[in-house]
Amino acid sequence: MPLVNNSPSLLKVEEMKTVFKTRAGNLEAVDGVSFSISKGETVAIVGESGSGKSVSALSILRLLDSNGEVTSGKILFNDLNLKDLSNDEIRKIRGNEIAMIFQDPMTCLDPVYTIGDQIIETIKIHEDLSKKEYKDRALELLKLVGLPDPESRIDAYPHQLSGGQRQRVMIAIALACRPNLIIADEPTTALDVTVQAQIMQLLKDLQSQFGTAIILVTHDLGVVAEMADKVVVVYAGQVVEQSKVKDLFNHPEHPYTQALLQSIPKIDTDRNRRLQTIKGNVPSLRDIPSGCRFHPRCPLATDKCKSEEPPLFEMKEDRVSKCWKADPTSEGKWEFPTVEENEAIFEENEHLNNKQILLQVNNLKKHFPITKGILSRTVGHVKAVDGVSIEIFKGEVLGLVGESGCGKSTVGRLITGLIDSTEGEVTFDQKKLATAHRKERKGLRKRIQFVFQDPYSSLNPRMTILDIIGEPLEVHNIAKGHKKQERVAELLEIVGLSREDMHKFPHQFSGGQRQRIGIARALATEPELLICDEAVSALDVSVQAQILNLLKDLQLKLGLSYLFISHDLNVVKYISDRIAVMYLGEIVEVTDSGTLFKEPLHPYAKALISAVPIPNPNIEPERMILSGEVPSPSNPPTGCKFHTRCPAAMEICKQKKPELKTIVKGHTVSCHLYGKELENG
Repeated sequence: MPLVNNSPSLLKVEEMKTVFKTRAGNLEAVDGVSFSISKGETVAIVGESGSGKSVSALSILRLLDSNGEVTSGKILFNDLNLKDLSNDEIRKIRGNEIAMIFQDPMTCLDPVYTIGDQIIETIKIHEDLSKKEYKDRALELLKLVGLPDPESRIDAYPHQLSGGQRQRVMIAIALACRPNLIIADEPTTALDVTVQAQIMQLLKDLQSQFGTAIILVTHDLGVVAEMADKVVVVYAGQVVEQSKVKDLFNHPEHPYTQALLQSIPKIDTDRNRRLQTIKGNVPSLRDIPSGCRFHPRCPLATDKCKSEEPPLFEMKEDRVSKCWKADPTSEGKWEFPTVEENEAIFEENEHLNNKQILLQVNNLKKHFPITKGILSRTVGHVKAVDGVSIEIFKGEVLGLVGESGCGKSTVGRLITGLIDSTEGEVTFDQKKLATAHRKERKGLRKRIQFVFQDPYSSLNPRMTILDIIGEPLEVHNIAKGHKKQERVAELLEIVGLSREDMHKFPHQFSGGQRQRIGIARALATEPELLICDEAVSALDVSVQAQILNLLKDLQLKLGLSYLFISHDLNVVKYISDRIAVMYLGEIVEVTDSGTLFKEPLHPYAKALISAVPIPNPNIEPERMILSGEVPSPSNPPTGCKFHTRCPAAMEICKQKKPELKTIVKGHTVSCHLYGKELENG
C-alpha cells in the first residue's frame, strides 16, 4: 500500500510483480512493490544486495533481461501504464521523459565513441535538430553538469576522464531531453567522498532548477539522509517500510530498518563497541521463508511471524510497515535489542601498550615510466607514490585515506613486495625487506598478507575453498595433507564459517562470505600485518558490520596490525587507531583518528571530512567543496601539490614544497599554514 500523496503523482507503482523465468522455474524478484513520486521529489529505495532494489528500478523502464517480465500490477506515469506499452512505445518514454543513471559509468559509456557523440545520439533519438544545434546542446549539458573545459572535453573518450567526470557525463546523457523523472541506480557508490559530495550537490541543483523527480537506488544511508524526501525499504522483493525520511531515521518502525540503521559506523560511533549485525543473509529467491520473509534474521520474531505473512499496516505520519508489531491490535513488548544489550564492548587492546614499531616505511617512491614511439623511449614518469614515510606499531590499525589515484593501493602493494619500489626502504620487524637474502625475505613476506577489495576476482573460481586457503600453507611448507585440511577447517571457523564449506567453490558463497574466505587465506601463514585494501567497500552495511567486527576480534585475539586502506571515512574512523591522509602520492597529515575528525589541520583533510555523508537527516552538513580536479601524477604542480585546489593557498605554496612536521606530539602535517616559512614572511 503506497503512502498517501496529496500532490499529483508523476509516477505511481501499484502492486508491481517482476518474474524471471529460469530452468528451475519462475522466480519472483519483485513481489507487490508499491510507491509513488511527485514532481521535484526524491524517493530513495534502500535494502541489502538481493533485496530487489535495482530490479524494481529496471522494471519501471522495462530494461530487464530477456527472461524477466513485469507480470502484474501497474506502472502509471502521468496516468499512462508503462507495463502495457509496446517496445516501440516504451522507447519513446526512455531517455525522453524518464532517464536512468547507471551505477558504473565506465561500462555504460561506449569506449569507441566520444562523449559528445554519445550525448548527441540520445538527443537524436527523440529530437530532430541541425548538426550545430546538436553540438550546442551537448556543450550546454556538459557545462550544466560542471565538466571542466567542456569545449575540449566534448571530443574526449571515456577512458580519458576520471570516474567523477564519467559520472557527470552519464548525468548529462540522462538530462539530454530534459526528462521529468530520473532513476539513479547507485550513482555515487564507486566515487570518492569529495566527488560524491559534488554529484549529490549537482543532482540537488538540477532538481531545484528543473523540478526533476529522482528515484535514488542506494545502500548508502548517509546519501539517503541528505537527498531523500521519502524512503522505501525493500527486503526479499517486498516493501517492508515506507516513510518520510526524518520519521524513518528518527523512529524506524520495521526491525529490518532498525537493524540497517544500527549497523552503520558513524563518525561519533564508539570504537570500543561492536557494530550491530544482522544474522544470516537475504534469502534466495528459490527458498523464500514462510510468514514474514525477515523472520529467520529478526530478533523479535514470534511463532505468528514464522507462519503468517503480515500485511502492510498503515500508521500515523504517512507511513506503512510490513510487520506484526505495527498491528494496532498487537499486544506484548516489541523492543529491538540494542548494541549495549548484546555484550558489545571489545576487550582492551593490550598490544598497543608497548608501542613497538612493527613496520617502518621511509621515503618510499614508485615512479612508473611513460614510454613513447617505436623504441619505447621514456619521456616521463607517473609519480604514483612520491616519498611516503609511515610507521605501524604492533597491534595497531593505521588507516590510509585519500581520493582515488592518490597512491593508497600502490603503497600497500609496495610494502608486500607485489611491485618493486623505485626508491625508499621498507623495514619490517627491524629487518629491511630490500636487502634481506631470498630465504629471509620469503619468511618476512609470510608475516605480511593482503586482503583485496573484490573477493570474487581474487579467489580462483576453479579451486575449492580447501585449495584456495591451503595454497599458502603448502607454498610456505606450513602444512600438507591431513594437517592442511585441519588447519583450513580451523581458519574457516575463526572467520565465522563452517568446516563443511571447504569443499565448496567461491560462486556458492555470498559477497560477505567470500570476503571472510579472503581473510582466512590471509591468516593462513599466521601473519603479523594485514594490508586491507578497500576490504569492505563492496559490501552491504549489514555485511560490512560483520567484517569490521571480525577484523577487530582478530586484532585483539591474535595481536594483528592492519594497514586499512579505504575511501569510506566513517569506516576508517571506526576501525583505526591512527589515520594517514594521502594526496597525489604524498602523506599530508598523520594523527590519531579522534583528533583528525575533531581538529583536522590540513585543508585537504578538512575537505575530505566535510564531504562525508551523515546518516542523520536532522543535520545540515557544511560542505567544503573542492574546486578544480586532482592534477595528473605525471605532471604534478610545483610547491605544495594541493595548492591548485586549496582555498587557503598562499604564494609560498606555489613555490616551496612543505615538509611533514610535528605540530604537537603525535600530530604531523605537511602545510605552510603551520610552518616557520610563514613566520619569516
